[in-house]
Amino acid sequence: MTSLNELLSQKAALERQILDVQREERAAAIAQVKALMADHGLSLSDLGTRAMTAPRRAAGGKVPAKFRDPVTGNSWSGRGLQPNWLKAALAAGRKLSDFAV
Repeated sequence: MTSLNELLSQKAALERQILDVQREERAAAIAQVKALMADHGLSLSDLGTRAMTAPRRAAGGKVPAKFRDPVTGNSWSGRGLQPNWLKAALAAGRKLSDFAV
């Protein structure tokens, strides 16, 4: 019967072997793609990768105010829940367009 230590060492050896084969296959695929691109005179821009390489916007950045109370200076970007000052003003009969920046 095979011991636990032997099985674990076989598992580790197989995992190393799997990683080696994955690296080799990936390198071969990259070389093949590069060769095809060179044969046909293609560049990355020809592949339409602009959307994939475009920089991502930082999440949670500041958004300019779309609504401002001229009396108190309170502002709201128009995103998320309406602030209490705006809810109270709207309940008092004012219009949202009264606060547009």
